[in-house]
This record gives sequence, structure tokens and C-alpha cells, in this order.
Amino acid sequence: MTITLTDQDQHTLRLAGWGAVFLMSAADAAGSAHKAGTQGSIALTSATGLVGHVLAKAPKGVKYGKNVAELADQVLPALTASIGLLKQQAPEEADNFRRTVLVCVEAAQQGRPNPTTTEMARKITEALDAA
Repeated sequence: MTITLTDQDQHTLRLAGWGAVFLMSAADAAGSAHKAGTQGSIALTSATGLVGHVLAKAPKGVKYGKNVAELADQVLPALTASIGLLKQQAPEEADNFRRTVLVCVEAAQQGRPNPTTTEMARKITEALDAA
């Protein structure tokens, strides 16, 4: 069976996935934000299945805000919404999306989590599990 997501659904998934990488990068400002972003992006673009096809492109026209709080205000609800829409339209892909985002979070921490990245990872995981 072929699943077709609307443009809005795809935008929500991209905002959530890429936004999670940006959140982790912002949380690692004391470490290497660039390296965290790079590692998270590599993990994100390594996704497979429907999720991999959607996340292969970054979202266009997104204004992530002026600070991390504004970014989180958009990304955390998009993470919850993404899981919800995938549970309805492609249940097997909901777990794929969740695992993909969590791998990005782990990759962004680069094996050296700090209190800030650990807390951001908790918020991202909570948002994924809220659906």
C-alpha cells in the first residue's frame, strides 16, 4: 500500500525533524554547535522508508525565531503532531520517525552529553511521546 502525505503533512514532519536537530545544536552552544548540527543532520538524512523520503529535504520558508524558546514553540508541537499524523496514516512509520529523531538527538550529543543537551533531549522525547 502506498501512503501519500499532503504537502502540509510533509512540512510538519520536516519542521519537526530538522527542528529537533536545530534545537540540539542550539543546546550545544557551549560545545560545538556546528558539529552537533552536522552529526544530527547526517543521522536525519540517513532515515529510510517514507520518513526518509520526506526528511531528505529540509523545510522551506520556515522562520525558526530569534531564540531557542521561539524555536521550541514551533518544533515541539510539530514533533507531537508528526507522531499523531503518522499513527493515523502510516502506523509503521510513526515508530520509524520517532527512532530517527532520537538517533539525531543522540548523534548531536556526540557521545558527550552535557546538562543542556540532556534537558533538550528530554523535551524532544517528551514531545514525541505526547501523541
